[in-house]
Amino acid sequence: MPSRCPVADGRSDDLLLAGLGAADPELSLAFVRRFQRTVFGVAFGVLADARLAEDVAQQAFERAWTHAAVYDARRGSVAAWLAGITHNLAVDVVRARRPTALDPADLDALLTAVIHTPEGNALATEDARELRTAIAALPPAQARALVLAAFRGMTAAEIAVSEEIPLGTAKSRIRAAMLRLHDVLEPRWVDNG
Repeated sequence: MPSRCPVADGRSDDLLLAGLGAADPELSLAFVRRFQRTVFGVAFGVLADARLAEDVAQQAFERAWTHAAVYDARRGSVAAWLAGITHNLAVDVVRARRPTALDPADLDALLTAVIHTPEGNALATEDARELRTAIAALPPAQARALVLAAFRGMTAAEIAVSEEIPLGTAKSRIRAAMLRLHDVLEPRWVDNG
């Protein structure tokens, strides 16, 4: 299946990925240049640390090189495949790091950083603003649990340790936050859709 996105140099994403897998220097360089901003943006959106995001981005390109042969165009675009690899690697880094408590004052900064990634930019500005407003309206404990789970990739068990609360409480906070967001956002987005 050809690339779904037209490109300036006329080479498809699939061709560049094949070149990366074959270790072709020219095509490999073109592949990295085409996707470097997206890969870094995904990693930074999860990690909120530029140094770690650079490391994860490099690992993502290495993983793409070693697994280029298993890419299946029927399952999605090269960009989505590479973003998935990057996201999974970044979440692994978060899980490997010792959980730290999230200061409520940092919540808005984290949401802003996450929303200004390639995935976040997919949301219209008004939708992003509605999402931030809806999360800000949550009780602080629920908002922290939601952000830690959704944007930092932490499990309920990791949130329980980080927040020094029972596992059941962490799960309840995540669920309650998701239900409240659904109740607030679903009617607006369905009506506008």
